[in-house]
Amino acid sequence: MQERWQGHADIELTEAGINQARLAAERLGTFDYIASSQLQRALHTAQIIAETHGVGPVVVDERLLESDVGPWQGLTRHQIEAQWPGYLNDRRKPDGFESDESIVARSTAAFCDIAASCVASASESMPTALIVSHSGVIRTLRHALGAHNPKLHNLGGCWFFVHRNNRITAGEIVSVIGDVSGDIAPTDSL
Repeated sequence: MQERWQGHADIELTEAGINQARLAAERLGTFDYIASSQLQRALHTAQIIAETHGVGPVVVDERLLESDVGPWQGLTRHQIEAQWPGYLNDRRKPDGFESDESIVARSTAAFCDIAASCVASASESMPTALIVSHSGVIRTLRHALGAHNPKLHNLGGCWFFVHRNNRITAGEIVSVIGDVSGDIAPTDSL
C-alpha cells in the first residue's frame, strides 16, 4: 500500500481499521472524557473506543483536525518529490500548506478547553481525557514543545499534560497496538 498524505481528506476506516480500533479500545486504560477530530477516520475510532469503555458522548472539536497539507493531499511521497523536488528533504512546504503556528495555536486551545471540560464533568480530582486526533497535529505540537518526535504509527500517540495555568507539556510516545498499516481506505479517488 502506498502511503498518501491525507490532510483533510475525510476517509472512512476499512474493516481492518475498525478491528484495530477495537483492539486499541481493549488495550487502553481508563479515562473520563473523550474528544475527537471530525474526520471519519478519527471520529469512528473514538466512537468505537467510547462504546467499549462506556464513556461519552464523543465530543467533536474541529480544532483537532489534521494538518491541511494543501496541494499534497492525496499524493504519495514519490509524487511530491517529483512535483516539488527537494521540498521534503529541506522541510519546505508549498503554498496552501497550513503553518505550524496555526496548528499549534488551534490544538493548544483545543487541549486546554477539553481539559477544562473534562475537569468540570469529572468526579475525580485528576481526570483523564482521551483525544483522538492525527499524527500531523501530534508531531507539530510535540515539536513546538521541544519534545523528541519519532514517526507515529497508526493508533500511536503520546501523553500531553495540561497544567492548571494552561501550560502544556508533552509526555511519552505510546503505541497502543504496535506498528500497523492499512487502517483506512486508499485515497486513489482524491
